[in-house]
Amino acid sequence: MLARAGRLIALPTIPAFMAAGIILGPSATDVLSDPHALELIADIGLIVLLFHLGVEFPVEQVMRAGRSVVQGALVYIGLNVTAGLALGFALGWGTTEALVIAGAVGVSSSAIVTKLLIELNRLVNAETPVILGIIVVEDIFLAFYLALLAPLLGEASSVGEAAGDFAISFAFIGGLVLIARYGSSLIGRILDTDDEELIAVLAVGVAVLMAGVAEDLGVSDAIGALMIGLVIGRTVLRERVETVITPVRDAFAAIFFVVFGASIELGDLGSVAVPVMAAAGLSVVMCTLGGALVARFNNLNQASAANAALVLLGRGEFSLILATLAVGAGLDPRIAPFVALYVLVLALVGPILAARSRIVSGALPGWLVGGGYRYVGNETIVDGCPHVDVVPATPLSDGCDDCRRLGDDWVELRVCLECGYVGCCDDSKNKHATRHHEETGHPAIATLEPDEAWRYCYVDRVLITGRGDVEIEGDTP
Repeated sequence: MLARAGRLIALPTIPAFMAAGIILGPSATDVLSDPHALELIADIGLIVLLFHLGVEFPVEQVMRAGRSVVQGALVYIGLNVTAGLALGFALGWGTTEALVIAGAVGVSSSAIVTKLLIELNRLVNAETPVILGIIVVEDIFLAFYLALLAPLLGEASSVGEAAGDFAISFAFIGGLVLIARYGSSLIGRILDTDDEELIAVLAVGVAVLMAGVAEDLGVSDAIGALMIGLVIGRTVLRERVETVITPVRDAFAAIFFVVFGASIELGDLGSVAVPVMAAAGLSVVMCTLGGALVARFNNLNQASAANAALVLLGRGEFSLILATLAVGAGLDPRIAPFVALYVLVLALVGPILAARSRIVSGALPGWLVGGGYRYVGNETIVDGCPHVDVVPATPLSDGCDDCRRLGDDWVELRVCLECGYVGCCDDSKNKHATRHHEETGHPAIATLEPDEAWRYCYVDRVLITGRGDVEIEGDTP
């Protein structure tokens, strides 16, 4: 019921399940008097969640991703993880705890991000492929970060033993990557069957088996589940496994989030309230800075930068997984309530800010984002618009004739794509280009500035970049 209520105001389901666990747990109503009785189901939920993530991991998309997308993703992750690490050390909870906090604070929730993109109708926005590229790179980072943390969360008694644990972790990942690359067809033939029931049983069975093998090797069970999912995702079974495992994932993962919430003592939340507010504020700042740099790498404007930054602000499953592993390893008990409250705060604040990203875009300076978007920084960039995708009319003048008749100056020039009227921009005194649209209903304009290339649709309020093919006779824009 909490999840259904949350959907009415566009909140993701993860914090609703966590809140249900807190309400039902021993620190509140004590309905779940012994949440540990559900830990096995919760563990399976965690395994299936990561297994599904591996199955749907778009390897081809990573291979096709442009250099600018990958660079932007690495910068974004680096900023947020570094800020989280600094926060962890500032809290003074210990080095391993700081590394856990860095991961929990630094990586977005792919589930929350994709749901927000759909609910905000931004799938056709220019920044959306960049956002998807970032969460894909974050998934790769997730696997290696878990491998890095596994020895630290274990019981290594010396530097040499820890180094050996690191070697085992990365060898395990490398081995499964090689199987995914060269042995996926053989795995597919072994597991293939026409029986959908057996497909579901095999999927869960393989995920649990490899999670157990990983744990026996001293590697996190989460890595085992994620990496075997990557192997299955490279076989002919991918689409069928993804179909049958999705409802299993949803049911078991929901129990994982509820059990995590039930393990939180309400009295502990007050002690971490100030660090959580600091972490949430830090995340907003670093995500905004990261979004601006990502926009700069990919030639996007302020609106796209703010959209990317605030959609990526959501934190969820990975943060909770790290907190669960930290609690199981006997680290500082404050980590669990810290991560729980942090995820809840961003789950509430993130969608609200993402829906109002125009406010943030207005505050982003053009020099930070880069590109020729000084006067159209708040407009949404998309790939196409029927009002804009037309053969442009020839400009009727080399300046704003209406301003000339008034004896006024202009800042920049715009041309009507339908009739060729040339008017001044909205940062000019008279805003003749927009007045022309209001008087005639002509839907679209283009820039006539020599260092810019874009068209704008007044009807759909969207910007199309790279379309600067309108020239004044004798000029070279």
